[in-house]
Amino acid sequence: MQEKLSNRINNLATSQTLAMAAKARELRAEGKDVIGLSLGEPDFNTPDFIKDAAIQAINDDYNSYTPVDGYVELKDAIITKFKRDNNLTYTYPQIVVSTGAKQSLANVALAMLNPGDEVILPCPYWVSYAEIVKLAEGIPVEVSTTLESNFKMTPEQLEAAITPKTKMLWYSSPCNPSGMVYTKEELRALADVLAKHPDIIIVSDEIYEHINYIGGHASMAEFEDMYDRTVTVNGVAKAFAMTGWRIGYIGAPAWIARACNKLQGQVTSGANCIAQRAVITALEAPVSKISYMVDTFKTRRKLIIDLLNEIEGFETTEPEGAFYVFPNISSYFGKTIKGHTINNATDFSMFLLEEALVATVTGDAFGNPECIRISYAASEAQIEEALKRIKSALSE
Repeated sequence: MQEKLSNRINNLATSQTLAMAAKARELRAEGKDVIGLSLGEPDFNTPDFIKDAAIQAINDDYNSYTPVDGYVELKDAIITKFKRDNNLTYTYPQIVVSTGAKQSLANVALAMLNPGDEVILPCPYWVSYAEIVKLAEGIPVEVSTTLESNFKMTPEQLEAAITPKTKMLWYSSPCNPSGMVYTKEELRALADVLAKHPDIIIVSDEIYEHINYIGGHASMAEFEDMYDRTVTVNGVAKAFAMTGWRIGYIGAPAWIARACNKLQGQVTSGANCIAQRAVITALEAPVSKISYMVDTFKTRRKLIIDLLNEIEGFETTEPEGAFYVFPNISSYFGKTIKGHTINNATDFSMFLLEEALVATVTGDAFGNPECIRISYAASEAQIEEALKRIKSALSE
């Protein structure tokens, strides 16, 4: 029946993070003790003060359709947050609240891209970037980076990737999956290249902003010459442990925000009313109220890096943010272990799932075929056991 589906859906790749999570669930259903280090989901509960706000919203009878682009009170909280945390000044018409930052990204792509438009994606990039671009009939242009460059794109690489068809640049900082953070100086160097190409729109995905171990988060829109051409994407899923609440948002030039609002009005309309009320409370709270989660992630980061360094064949850098490590495992390519021939990162990731019962994600999904992504959004005991299993499986 595949031929009865649209070319659009037939050409769309399945999310590898979700596919690996589904495979891990299947193995668990068979009674196998799988440790999941594949999903980008904090293992904390949503803080009580946020849950209390949701309960209050239910008791206050918030149950009606919401404005397509979000409650005014939530926009107030977002505007205040942008000013407080990012030194960015936005107004109501520049804010659009969506059902997760993923919808925010899809809105921008579908509102901006025409067939054949090129979108520059520094590799590694978040797994859905390329597929969202392709869904909007754009062309992903991958710019490869390496472990040695801390997985960051250089100004020279950016300049070389730009063509007359370049419409946008998308990137995340802190980066999923590498965990690396662009400094303000590094962003300025990229902005100097972009200044020569005034028609290119920048999408800055800052969903991991608060999970930052080096301090000094920088936003591309902070630069005066980039402000009117940058879409700043954020949300509450990661730093506030609110993945299932599904609230993301953008701060953007008003003309782009209007287009996203128009699109969203025909697709999903406004985001969940109860979740929006809870997010008001989350964003109005001082960032210090979630620092305990960041501190825990930092401790886990040291643990997993130390354990990875004990395993021969893993090359990794110390992540500066988010909660992932992205080791290069290409030294295993061409080898056969326990009957498994490892030709690429996908083979390696499947080997770890089947033999070590540890779920990771292949780097192919992120535009880097020599690496795998390992999430340390798990307990220290799970991390220790997972790395013990991996070391044991590879020792043969």
